Amino acid sequence: MSAAIDPIRLEVLKNRFASLTEEMGAVLQRTAFSPNIKERRDFSCALFDRDGEMLAQAAHIPVHLGSMPLSVAAAIRRVDLEPGDMVMLNDPYCGGTHLPDITLVMPIFHGGSSPAFYLANRAHHADVGGISAGSLPLSTEIFQEGLRIPPVRIVRQGRLDGELLAVLLANVRTPVEREGDLNAQIAANRVGERRLLEIIDRYGLSETTCYGQALLDYGETLMASVIAAIPDGCYRFEDVLDDDGAGHGPIPIRCQLTVAGSRVHIDFSACAAQVAGCVNAVRAITLSAVFYVFRLLAPEDIPGSAGCMRPIAVRTVPGTVVDCTFPAAVAGGNVETSQRIVDVLLGALAQALPARIPAASCGSMNNLTIGGVDPRSQQLFAYYETIAGGAGGGPRGRGASGLQTHMTNTLNTPIEALEHAYPLRMRRYALRDGSGGAGQHPGGNGIVRELELLDAAQITIISDRRNQGPYGLAGGAPGRPGRNALLREGQLLELPGKCSLAGRSGDVLIIETPGGGGWGPHNTAGEAGDHG
Repeated sequence: MSAAIDPIRLEVLKNRFASLTEEMGAVLQRTAFSPNIKERRDFSCALFDRDGEMLAQAAHIPVHLGSMPLSVAAAIRRVDLEPGDMVMLNDPYCGGTHLPDITLVMPIFHGGSSPAFYLANRAHHADVGGISAGSLPLSTEIFQEGLRIPPVRIVRQGRLDGELLAVLLANVRTPVEREGDLNAQIAANRVGERRLLEIIDRYGLSETTCYGQALLDYGETLMASVIAAIPDGCYRFEDVLDDDGAGHGPIPIRCQLTVAGSRVHIDFSACAAQVAGCVNAVRAITLSAVFYVFRLLAPEDIPGSAGCMRPIAVRTVPGTVVDCTFPAAVAGGNVETSQRIVDVLLGALAQALPARIPAASCGSMNNLTIGGVDPRSQQLFAYYETIAGGAGGGPRGRGASGLQTHMTNTLNTPIEALEHAYPLRMRRYALRDGSGGAGQHPGGNGIVRELELLDAAQITIISDRRNQGPYGLAGGAPGRPGRNALLREGQLLELPGKCSLAGRSGDVLIIETPGGGGWGPHNTAGEAGDHG
């Protein structure tokens, strides 16, 4: 660190930057319309420097935060931004993740002709069109997944572009909810702008910018020290996705992780070619998973900045399932493939750091979308939820039960909010006893969630780990695979991990999520399922 940088002031500004992103998130949550954002907190906020390098982030959704820099870069590259502008985009081929995740990027000017900083937030909208309600279909090309938005100005010099908004709202099933959520995103950026200008007014633009750059350097230094503590060597690991939802699978994800001193090179070139179904991931998602995993190894107070990625080189090959090319379907890549990328990275690191790395967690976000006409209002509705599972046991103890793990960090939809907003009734919501893998430190249990449809509706499930459970480590057993089923007129119908079906009034959808893998040899009978 430069002698001109005061470490105390650096710590103060690090926390002020992070605090403004947390306040952005609080505003977004409080003012949003949809249960997915208000209740589940499926959004993320971050601050970027004038070059689009991430300086700070709130503790929101890992798969959003690691990929958002590419969206900011696309906005800077494609739009000549002016004061008061905001750019909207969701295109996965411009740094997005999947189409429901809409990003708003705002330049921050301070007495100059070019932006001094940028603010951005990303929120998962419960529907953006496409062939099935919720916009997470079993697609075979991106055109089926919803409205694809390149970087365009939604706010021009402080005024909302009503014509562009009308185009968006005409292509979604729930326009009132979408408009409310989008206005909440705009409000979040404006609050972030106010707080950032307060910081600049107090410390001056030059000093604020200088300490922003120092944060990047500090993040690089800390991450280099984290990598230097990993034994030099080449570590490989492979895991699979069950299938792509279009009849192909299993789909291997492979990584080779090479550590040399304080640098690491991660090679995903041996991954499967992109597939016909919707589990393809764009490169932004792969980078996001890498960023997440290496931050896990770092101290908790490491700044969440782009500097952390400087000592890490990532190789992907265009046309593979971890770096797909247009117009591949990507709806499930963000939510399922991202989780498997984390699993293979942790599996490789377990060879180098066996005393630190836990067994595999649930490995699926267990995505559920239900849509139709609400008989109470005669309005279209679109419900989206990810369902938690078991965390992997690790060297320090057993895995947690009923937890959103790794690339997701959302809450559940409370039963009261769910039944108020949608024509659904929760029949059962419980931990799935015995689903965690056995071991010295057993894996956590998954969840059982049973939902009754009160009227006919379209159901889509995108889930994984239904064929093979999350792996155990150090002699631990794998977690139990997940299970999907439908109870209809007294008959139980088993469902595949990825499916779309017409639900009838009275149907009960049953989703049982995977438990985490166990860690260490299992020496005590009955240990795996006793952590309710």
